[in-house]
Amino acid sequence: MSLDEARFFPVSADRVLSLDPFAIMGVVNVTPDSFSDGGQFASFEEAAQHALDLVEQGASVIDVGGESTRPGAQQVSAEEQIRRVIPTISRIRARSHVAISIDTTNATVAAAALDAGADFVNDVSAGTDDRGMFPLLARRGAGVVLMHRLAAPSDDSYSDRYERAPEYSDVVKTVGDFLLARAEIAMAAGIARESIALDPGLGFGKTVAQNFELVARTSELAALGYPVLVGASRKSFLGAVSGRTDPEQRIIGSVVAAVAAYGGGARIVRAHDVGAHREALLVAHAVLKGAGI
Repeated sequence: MSLDEARFFPVSADRVLSLDPFAIMGVVNVTPDSFSDGGQFASFEEAAQHALDLVEQGASVIDVGGESTRPGAQQVSAEEQIRRVIPTISRIRARSHVAISIDTTNATVAAAALDAGADFVNDVSAGTDDRGMFPLLARRGAGVVLMHRLAAPSDDSYSDRYERAPEYSDVVKTVGDFLLARAEIAMAAGIARESIALDPGLGFGKTVAQNFELVARTSELAALGYPVLVGASRKSFLGAVSGRTDPEQRIIGSVVAAVAAYGGGARIVRAHDVGAHREALLVAHAVLKGAGI
């Protein structure tokens, strides 16, 4: 599948996400400890309303998570994740037809989320945490985002705080090879090829420089033939160069990174600040169209 062909992402048996010109995945973390918006929502109703606000701003996917994946975060039980996310997903689905992804590496949580109205899974472990994930998605006809990470969040560090920096001979090739291998395993389990998207995992097991190299060389990942998702939003590697220590003040850096990745062929952008990203990506799209790209 070429980049031109990767304009649609079938995320479930009855829902196809258009990637033309792009799709924005709005972040809704129902967690007390996420790095940027942890504890922001005091109730499930507030979380659901925030999701609907993101849809109004231009999100075509809402990504709901009940377990923080920030560096140092500990695993959350399936029962607790379910307690956090299901009321939120149910409320969103009752009020909107927007696509919903569940941000989890646990098949039990994924199954409960799909039952509640989610369409597909955003798995930061690329299916390595739970061997039941791929068979579940195959049975349910659900799509998946496969992400690269070097270590589980509990064993990771912020991009600018490594005591011993992650080593890659070529970070882009290593990430690409890993994601292709995981995609092959997902397809062998019965997941449709067109229902797989790849995420290089910005901020997960990469130094500041390695993250920026991945953004700069997004075109090499897009050339693998799957839709590419990028999630730079508010992350520490942006603050390392902008000087913004508060994640909520990293909107400009987040948008610049998203536009750069979009220029390289990424077509799904995961973002906290949906309105700003939508405006910037619309302008970027017009520029690329004007250049005949």
